[in-house]
Amino acid sequence: MPELPEVETIRRQLDVLLPGRSFTAIETRWAKSLTGRGRPVGDVLARPVTRVWRRGKVLGLDFDGGVTLLVHLRMTGQLVLGPGDRPPPDVTGTRVVLHLDDRSRLHFNDQRKFGRMVVVPTSESAADPLLARMGPEPLDPGFDPEVLRAILRRHPGLRLKSVLLDQGSIAGIGNIYADEALWQAGLHPERRSGAVRRPGVEALHHGIVTVLSEGVARGGSTMRDYVDSRGDRGGYLEVAAVYGRTGQPCRRCGTPIVKSVVVGRGTHLCPSCQVAPRRRRTG
Repeated sequence: MPELPEVETIRRQLDVLLPGRSFTAIETRWAKSLTGRGRPVGDVLARPVTRVWRRGKVLGLDFDGGVTLLVHLRMTGQLVLGPGDRPPPDVTGTRVVLHLDDRSRLHFNDQRKFGRMVVVPTSESAADPLLARMGPEPLDPGFDPEVLRAILRRHPGLRLKSVLLDQGSIAGIGNIYADEALWQAGLHPERRSGAVRRPGVEALHHGIVTVLSEGVARGGSTMRDYVDSRGDRGGYLEVAAVYGRTGQPCRRCGTPIVKSVVVGRGTHLCPSCQVAPRRRRTG
């Protein structure tokens, strides 16, 4: 968290405001939050932003002259753009402040300090450790049921939730939208990928695209820390089917939603709509 819909929401907002603008100064309040790999941090100054893009959960800002700023929000990161005449939105958690030429400021807030901003050469950005070996984008037109089927067949012994959370398999899906997509498809998160037949693959593909698209449309999900670039909370959890709804009735069948642990992650599901796979008998 934030996942693809949250980062895409921020990207769309900043892509309207930042291209053509340039940074005039940088305040670094936590040294590890902003570093350079192949280009010094100061190379982002006095260069117009040319593009704001996203890959998986990573945001990218391209600058004139072949410089890119990669931003990974990780668990508690926020990227908030505000006027320069107002105090930072989160003084205690602000790690980096980027001053723009119109006197506005881009605040990188990160309570737990796991997020990262990295300045890299644009030509090498795709190979950066933050982006390397990332799987296909699930909202791209080329991500169809056959692509998903091939991914599942490569990992026949893994649980479905494990594959969905693996950024090397599919980019951008995290805990919230994995649970939601599996509910949409009527598949149990512990089902082995190799046991899913073609109708299940098609249902899962539809579920992934549906929940991610709805997440983007509603500005993402806010459990606690996430806000968009305007400081607003996401609204997806208001319509979520299972995530965060333990004990509440399933929106499809009325059975109470349960929470368990699958692949080490808190997992929400409907025990009636998502029947658990049979355990193999031993002995």
